[in-house]
Amino acid sequence: MSSPFVAAVVQSSPVVFETKATLARVRDLTTDAARQGAKLVVFPEAFIAPYPKGLDFGARVGLRTAKGRADFRRYFDSAIAVPGVATEELSRSAKANSVYVVIGVIERTARFSASIGS
Repeated sequence: MSSPFVAAVVQSSPVVFETKATLARVRDLTTDAARQGAKLVVFPEAFIAPYPKGLDFGARVGLRTAKGRADFRRYFDSAIAVPGVATEELSRSAKANSVYVVIGVIERTARFSASIGS
């Protein structure tokens, strides 16, 4: 007889535009799931650098607002490089808890990631 396999499906929200805070939340939620016996921890789509529901980045036909540009910059800045610092942190969290983690991220292109340093 095989032992049961426990998977945790995370129903939580990230900290919008705050990648470090979101990574801390992922670490805490992963640890909690592992304590409850999970071997697989599944997070929602685009959990890191989530889609900013309701924001249109000031883009309308024939119009682009300064606020929209600022909002998009915050969205871009919260995206992560893959591989990079954030993926290394996710890996450490999974390894420390002996679990597999499935998580959706918004990633930057390598060209822009290198210039920003993440």
